[in-house]
Amino acid sequence: MPIYYQQNINDFTQLAVWKIEEGESFFTQKVTIQQQVTHPHKRLQHLAGRFLLPYLFADFPSELIQIADTRKPYLPNEAYHFSISHCGDYAAAIVSSTERVGVDVELVTHRVNKIRHKFLHVSELTNWNIEAMEEQEKFRTLTLLWSAKEAMFKWWGRGDIDFSECMQVEAADLNSTGILKAFFRKDDFEANLQLHYRLTNELSLVWLNND
Repeated sequence: MPIYYQQNINDFTQLAVWKIEEGESFFTQKVTIQQQVTHPHKRLQHLAGRFLLPYLFADFPSELIQIADTRKPYLPNEAYHFSISHCGDYAAAIVSSTERVGVDVELVTHRVNKIRHKFLHVSELTNWNIEAMEEQEKFRTLTLLWSAKEAMFKWWGRGDIDFSECMQVEAADLNSTGILKAFFRKDDFEANLQLHYRLTNELSLVWLNND
């Protein structure tokens, strides 16, 4: 069973990352595609993400998932809060019966360097001292920060967010695992958040569970 990582966050919240090594038939025994996905690999990613939901909670009603106008999947009765992410051959999901959640998984890549000004505030670029970093460290850090903001965006769930203005991540010394502190502001809503992460030279995983 290709579980890449799994964590029981608390009695009500669980997280898992699946490394996709199977064909479609493995996943379609358990889940169905509720939206048209024509690209074969994206369809595999979609199936793997949906597969993880009942894997984490056996009574998760995958057939009831709906898609909001913001493209966020949700359950109408909110029996569970959940978030799904995928990249390359990986799919991640976090599910909670009690609190809003967000997760993001990303392959570490140099491409994120080209869009950093789109998702980082100028103060973050300064505080994280991005320009002084060695190349690989820079790519890992930028990918992690992008992943953190994607996780917050999914946790928020209502769309219409300026990544550089509404979400800012406090500078920290990075390890293979750790916590990032962040501040979220949208209109009259503000929140101090803690995001958990796992980081390698190949993969960034960030999640949060806050209400």
